[in-house]
Amino acid sequence: MSPKITPAPASSHDASLGPAPLPGGKQPRTERGRRTLRKLLDAAALEFGEKGFHEASISAITGRAGMALGSFYTYFDSKDALFRALVSDLSTRVGLEAREALSGSHDALGAERAAFGAFFDFARSHQEIYRIIDEAEFVDPASFRQHYESAAQRIHERLQRGVASGELREDLDEASAWAIMGMNVFLGLKYAIWSGGRETADIAGVAGAILEKGIVKR
Repeated sequence: MSPKITPAPASSHDASLGPAPLPGGKQPRTERGRRTLRKLLDAAALEFGEKGFHEASISAITGRAGMALGSFYTYFDSKDALFRALVSDLSTRVGLEAREALSGSHDALGAERAAFGAFFDFARSHQEIYRIIDEAEFVDPASFRQHYESAAQRIHERLQRGVASGELREDLDEASAWAIMGMNVFLGLKYAIWSGGRETADIAGVAGAILEKGIVKR
């Protein structure tokens, strides 16, 4: 039987309390403030996802959130600051979904399947993430790069745990993590965004079969 991989410690941030500390935002200190910020970020995700950064407006975002226009400036100084915070928030939420999926015990290959399934389900439920992240390359390149670097780092850490347990090839490195992430991103684009007829487990199985033949120690 393959040894089990224990997931890395979860983030100290409790997602139930609202968004984690975000770049460009004025951090709320009360539970009510965190709930309001959560509504604002969710409204921004829909607005940016539907209209894109340049066509989206602060007034439309606050309208979606059910708050007065002036309340926006309690949290952000500009639309750009909100966009940066939203990219960070989406990236954090993807990471938290993966951590939740890995809360049990998984072997190395099972961990990759579980993490991919969590990402796939999140993308299917929040299809705006692809447009927002793609636009970040031009609106805020630093956020765009940070999103992918943090995702690749999580994969790399899982691979290293698999190497340490003896399940995975010893030569897996950072580039291996980026290759897996690229596969995950484009499988999500095709089957979570463009065509949604296949089940998460089916697509995760496809990804898992590729990994099993390419990264499991023989």
